[in-house]
Amino acid sequence: MKSLQRSTKLYILDTNVLLHDPNCLIEFKEQDIVIPMTVLEELDSIKDRKKNVAQEARIAIRAIDRILSQAASPEEISGGVQITLPTPDPDTVLGKLSIFPDHELSMRKGFLPDHNNNDNHIINSALHLQSLYPDRQVTLVTKDINMRLKALGAGLKRVEDYRTDQLISDLDLLTPGYHKIDGNFWDQVSEVKTEQERGHTFHHLARDILPDTYLNEYIFDDEGFAARVEEVGEESITLLDINQQFLLDQQCWGIKPLDLPQSFAMDALTDPNIDLCIINGAAGSGKTLLALAACLEQVIEHKRYNKIIVTRSTPPVAEDIGFLPGTEEEKMTPWLSAIQDNLEAMHEGDEQPHSSIKYTIEKANIQFKSLNFIRGRSIQEALVLIDEAQNLTPSQLKTILTRCGKGTKMICLGNLAQIDSNYLTPLTSGLTYIVERFKDYEGCSTIHLQSVVRSALAEFAESNL
Repeated sequence: MKSLQRSTKLYILDTNVLLHDPNCLIEFKEQDIVIPMTVLEELDSIKDRKKNVAQEARIAIRAIDRILSQAASPEEISGGVQITLPTPDPDTVLGKLSIFPDHELSMRKGFLPDHNNNDNHIINSALHLQSLYPDRQVTLVTKDINMRLKALGAGLKRVEDYRTDQLISDLDLLTPGYHKIDGNFWDQVSEVKTEQERGHTFHHLARDILPDTYLNEYIFDDEGFAARVEEVGEESITLLDINQQFLLDQQCWGIKPLDLPQSFAMDALTDPNIDLCIINGAAGSGKTLLALAACLEQVIEHKRYNKIIVTRSTPPVAEDIGFLPGTEEEKMTPWLSAIQDNLEAMHEGDEQPHSSIKYTIEKANIQFKSLNFIRGRSIQEALVLIDEAQNLTPSQLKTILTRCGKGTKMICLGNLAQIDSNYLTPLTSGLTYIVERFKDYEGCSTIHLQSVVRSALAEFAESNL
């Protein structure tokens, strides 16, 4: 690997980095990248699994093959092959990619023992390269916290998390989707231009009154005023006036909001001008109930959409339940039991609740689909409800959102405190990513539900466990 002896940095990538961002190889700019053989073996074992990271493993393998296929000999692959962009760009200079055979390093003195531990193999690769190139900055990049601790304990000088797609440094900085003004909002306004248009009231104000606001953020005060930001200019903003009581009096499929954040969510869910509605909040905050009620109202009562497609990621919380017989929808039923629970809650007062639920599912054309169904499709005139979105990577959510066709609305639900994926944290979750990326998009609204309305027990558990 002598050809890698350059002044640039040298990064060793763990498997979870490639799964988290299959296109990460071009994110290290002019720096060189080493992939241990163990990482390739792990990608190979993952690519055929029936898990939501299998697709990412295949994409990563193809990206590696595209680069290494330029090499003419095994020596070139070991020494480093120039990384190129998928489309030529003469102004971009990238580093080299090489494969390192790491299996025999555990037999050497000073390296971690094998014990059939793949993490040890990867750490040993980094330790070996650190000793081979003492004058070069050698860094192991992994999203595994424990692996970072092991690597530092084993003597590796530099270990980093992969943060290229991390848009915020603290979860407290994530926008809630609304902003409270203490006292009376109008006491802070010296000049305003109000006009009526399309049956709505719009207020044009100076930008410095709400300097950090963004499109579709809800503004409210202690005196009953509520509005949604419609336009944001360099010197002015436009607010759509919405009375708080009007918001709280909304009703969809018999469900009424219990507080202002829920009313903001229902308003966004039923607004046909909003193409992407993101609702995150604690367990029991009413995310799924509000979303499902709004979907039923729009499909059955207003006929704005033709169907409701419900999907979610399916990582097991404990042990996988194994093979499930039946059709695709029958296989997805255990994972989407939350939808069934909420349908039962909405029809519990009916004389024949089971018949009512069956009728509702047929009338609204509710379809339970796996994420594999979403890939490669163009979905038209539908409401797509993505549950448990916190378990999806930015790449996976991009794949889903780009399936949105004409007249389709996407609804993402998630709880960043309940991430089941081994490859994600609240800061790197795809849910966090799209909240920040779509914050200034006129067709997106984000709402964070804070109160737990499921039960007193659920609220105490969420706050104290």
